[in-house]
Parts: sequence; structure tokens; C-alpha cells
Amino acid sequence: MSKKHKNEETAEELKTPPEPLTGQPVTPAAEAEEPLKNQLLRLQADFDNFRKRTQRERNELFLFANESLFLEMLPVIDHFEMGFKSADAHQADNSVTEGFRIVYNQLLDVLKKFNVTAMDTVGEIFNPHRHEAVLHMPSDKPAETVIEQVRRGYLLGEKLLRAAQVIVSSGTPEENREIKE
Repeated sequence: MSKKHKNEETAEELKTPPEPLTGQPVTPAAEAEEPLKNQLLRLQADFDNFRKRTQRERNELFLFANESLFLEMLPVIDHFEMGFKSADAHQADNSVTEGFRIVYNQLLDVLKKFNVTAMDTVGEIFNPHRHEAVLHMPSDKPAETVIEQVRRGYLLGEKLLRAAQVIVSSGTPEENREIKE
């Protein structure tokens, strides 16, 4: 075989694609199908991502719409709680108070159904992300401890819906004297 003929044979071998591992020869039609398969897989993945994103956005929109409603309901609950304190202070008729308590509990049940929960903050360490301090005052509790709750805070799931207004301990009177001296 001449050298020229050998080079032509090698060039001819390079033009033909290698056979796949399955043992079947690769045809031009099979080569054309491969980009189409990739394109179809990518299109499928894009559609799946789009579906997940729209579902997430729909849930966020639903939560946002409910959040506004819940924020409007919280002052009503606050007024119920103030009314109960006032009724206790003035020894109001128990049957009337009990009727209002039933309505109050129904409101709280509706909020719980939508994953809105009240925060009980008395005794906790002050957290500016969950509490709004309205007053610092000396007490027998350690400094930065919530000693009284003025207005209840609420969570929507894990998200803070409304911060609790609290009175925070500035420490014992002895601790406060040591700081001044």
C-alpha cells in the first residue's frame, strides 16, 4: 500500500463516528435525535421549574393577602383582652364576660387554623427581633428580662406578624446602683 493510500484510509476512518457501546452502529438519524432528546429534557426541566416557581409565588401571595387580614384582626383581639381585664377589675357579670370569652376563643381558633399563634413573652430574654420595649424598669428579675407584656405579639408560621410590646427589667436596684457608682 502506498503512503498516500494509507492516509486516505485514516482520513476515511476519522469521518465515521465511533460505534456506541451497545454494539449498534451510529446512524445519522441517531445523531440527530441526541440534540432533540437534550432539548426535550431541558424543556421538561424548565417547565417543572416554572410550575414550582408559580406554586411558590401563589402561596406567597396567599400568605401576603392573609397577613393583611390578620393584622386588621389583631386590634380586635387586643380590645377583647383589655375588656376582660377591665371586667375583672370592676367585678362585671360573669355571664356577660363568659359570652364575650366564647367569641374571643372562636377568633383565636380561626387564627390558629391559619397558623397564627400568640407569643407569651413574660420571663423571656429581650429580643429586639420579637419584642418592642416600651419601658425599662428595675425589678427583682435579671437585666434584659421581659417582666410584663403590654401588647401580645403574634407569629404567622415562623414569620413575625406583630412584635410584642413589653416592659423590660433593667436589673435589680442593687445592680442599678453599682452601675451609677
